[in-house]
Amino acid sequence: MIRKKWFLYLTEFFAGMSVMAVELGASRLLAPYFSSSQIVWTIIIGTIMIAMALGNVLGGRLADKNKPDRLFLLLLFDAVWIGAIPFVGKYVIAGISFLFALFIKTNFLIWASLVSCLVLFVGPCLILGMITPSLIKYAVRSLENNGRIVGELEALQTIGSIIGTFIPTFVTIPLFGTAVTFLIFASILLTLALIYLIAGRRKYLPLLATPLLFAVLFTFAPRVSYSFWGDDIVYEDESVYNYLRVEDTEDETILSTNVLFGVQSIKRKNVDLTGLYYDYALGANYMIDADEPTMLILGMGSGTFASQTLKYDPRFLVEGVEIDRKIIDLTYKYFDLDPAVRVVEYDGRAYLSDAGVYDVIMVDAYQDITIPFQMSSVEFFSLVSKHLAPGGVMVVNLNMVADVKDNINDYLKDTINRVFQVVYECPTDGTNCILFASDNEGIFDVFDARVATLTGPIRSMMGRVRERSSLTEKGDRVLTDDRAPVELLGMKVLDAMIQEELADLREQFRGKNLAELIRLLH
Repeated sequence: MIRKKWFLYLTEFFAGMSVMAVELGASRLLAPYFSSSQIVWTIIIGTIMIAMALGNVLGGRLADKNKPDRLFLLLLFDAVWIGAIPFVGKYVIAGISFLFALFIKTNFLIWASLVSCLVLFVGPCLILGMITPSLIKYAVRSLENNGRIVGELEALQTIGSIIGTFIPTFVTIPLFGTAVTFLIFASILLTLALIYLIAGRRKYLPLLATPLLFAVLFTFAPRVSYSFWGDDIVYEDESVYNYLRVEDTEDETILSTNVLFGVQSIKRKNVDLTGLYYDYALGANYMIDADEPTMLILGMGSGTFASQTLKYDPRFLVEGVEIDRKIIDLTYKYFDLDPAVRVVEYDGRAYLSDAGVYDVIMVDAYQDITIPFQMSSVEFFSLVSKHLAPGGVMVVNLNMVADVKDNINDYLKDTINRVFQVVYECPTDGTNCILFASDNEGIFDVFDARVATLTGPIRSMMGRVRERSSLTEKGDRVLTDDRAPVELLGMKVLDAMIQEELADLREQFRGKNLAELIRLLH
């Protein structure tokens, strides 16, 4: 079989395809725990490139010293490894994260994601990197045509990589999920290895049990969960953009796009106010004076802010933009958003370019841990300003507040100050801060007059907004479309917040040996 050129070429093609499938699968596997930020993508790409480079070196040496049997045995082992990743991945990530939480005091997410990537993906990608030099060795029979054969093999690997980039993103992950995607491409490698071993009548019959193993894995793949906890999970799935989980308890419904930290949206049941940043953001609604007020929400999420707005002022005509179709569907199914609220599936900035004029524009779009860079720049906030009615207000949710010098929130405040006449900040009870920005310097005069007519819990809440709001200072830390390192800036804040949370955990385990740690974990 190894002497048949078509089989060599087929192996090269699917090896190239599998490399990209593993890389994309790696991003989806790590995203629920470490985010899908550019930082994590850099770690994944760098790790896999290192593994491929080492594989190229080792593959050439293997081909010089061994028969093809060894290569296809390694390919079979690689298939099993790749197929097992989604089943053992979260436990590897959990173990590494726990150890790093105890001993690493800076850049926790960077180190934890890097080591997790090394443990899970270096091995299989190293073996895939061995394929090309080995097949070149086996395919070349003379020096007369070696250039042509090398070129054809490299071209097939590239074509396979291209196809392996599109299929997981647009077909297998949306339709079947990450676990099944890993298994599909692992099964292709398994099939190639078994064809070679069986056709060559090698004495590897015990390995024929591997298809049975894969059948079992395919059976359990739809049950793979990313969560370690949560008895009230009613929905867990993946979209093109996010990992999605909905928890429904007696008191609240929660949408999360990350397992380890934070929630994306929340609905509190049987209460007037949510007790969260949405209540403070409602202050923007009382800073404008319009008979038929309009609102645009960029980053609709589960629609909590829209629902709260309509609850206290049904006059509002609310429109939302959300890039993730599955989140929009969840909004109506689990979070009871009023069907009258129009939600558009689109990127927030792109939609705003052709949008109308609004009295209030809420910016609450987040990509995992940070605001998307294209919605953090002075150019973006200038665009928002153009779509505000006279006297209109932009309200921005800053989701990570920590005592870190020159953090992402400082940059956003300075950037917004470059566009608007006044920018007020209002700290919430949690780790959020609300910004109110407008070209109307008298927004709090309007606010005071309107709040005076309110009664009940909403008046008390708006009194808190008035008490906590203060005018921000203008600075020079401005983000632009050309330079907006929001992920690095956000990582600094998140790292500080994580370290604060982990301080108690480290104290609990301080001075204990390994045996004592294991007993405590159990």
